[in-house]
Amino acid sequence: MKCPPSWQPAPRTARRGRARRRRRPGLVRRTARRGHRRTAAKRRGRSVVPVAITGAAPGGPAPASRQEADHRTTGGRMTTVAVLGTGLMGAPMARNMLKAGMDVRVWNRTREKALPLREDGATVAGTAADAVRDADVIVTMLSDEDAVRAALTAAAPGLRPGQVWAQMSTVGVAGAQRLAALAAEHGLTYADAPVQGTRQPAEQGRLVVLAAAPQEARDALDPVFSAVGGRTLWLGEDAAAGTASGLKMAAVSYAVSLTAVVAESLALAKGLGLDPELLRQVITGGPLDNAYFQAKSKAILEGDFEPSFTVRNAEKDTRLITEAGESAGVRLDLAAAAGERLRRAESAGHGDEDMSATYFASFG
Repeated sequence: MKCPPSWQPAPRTARRGRARRRRRPGLVRRTARRGHRRTAAKRRGRSVVPVAITGAAPGGPAPASRQEADHRTTGGRMTTVAVLGTGLMGAPMARNMLKAGMDVRVWNRTREKALPLREDGATVAGTAADAVRDADVIVTMLSDEDAVRAALTAAAPGLRPGQVWAQMSTVGVAGAQRLAALAAEHGLTYADAPVQGTRQPAEQGRLVVLAAAPQEARDALDPVFSAVGGRTLWLGEDAAAGTASGLKMAAVSYAVSLTAVVAESLALAKGLGLDPELLRQVITGGPLDNAYFQAKSKAILEGDFEPSFTVRNAEKDTRLITEAGESAGVRLDLAAAAGERLRRAESAGHGDEDMSATYFASFG
């Protein structure tokens, strides 16, 4: 019996195609989901990154929608942050927390440096203890380990067990370990969380946060790190090991040594009676060119030493770097030489200028 036209079977090739689709529905759905996630990530201005690295893609502002969502804790409550230290880095970081909708209290040993943040909406605390009282997260962004220790000691009357302390200053590996012990004395949950970046990335909220902290502290830390950084690189849960500060030492060693190389090369050209601009022309567009060389060489030749990272702080960091190298049995000749140049520049009166003022160490 012949089937009516509407009952005619589909051609064999079409049947095979349908069978293939029926056999692999999971693949189709997974592919669709992956495509949807990539499209959604592009709409939000973020790249898809590994799980351990969180944040917006480098080079663009953090999405407003993400900031608005992140400024709440898991309990739906506004995050209260105490920022101890409002200098070159601490002040812009505090402003970005305010922009993200957080309740920010600030304290600085020199009160006048904290007062401008009042116009941005921060509460300027009279004491460190007032700043930290009932805060969800305490952030320290100070010049060295001694300054951090002094600030936390001053804050002690306002501390309570269980508060999260994000230690974001550059204190070296051994310093981070000692501060972890101090946190334990006060019953604080310690996060070793130095940042990579200088004043401009701090102002833009584009720092890279290098962090180690217990998993249970991350709900409180994530909104803070998202406000100040473009990326957070999580390095485990054992903050007391100083792993994050170790990576910071490696990163700042690269930055300080590269700055010394740029400055010294320009100084040599000048000493040989050449226009240092010629060196820029040789490097530009070739395999040795990079954005850092362009920025620092331009600043040196224009005499622009407005600090992004001062000679004094860079010199301090070279001591921490060489200390870390010695503890690991690693010789760090470039970092040691860069430190010597920075000390000469500081002795010549350039301590508060940008570290590119190491240029002056080549003369006199």
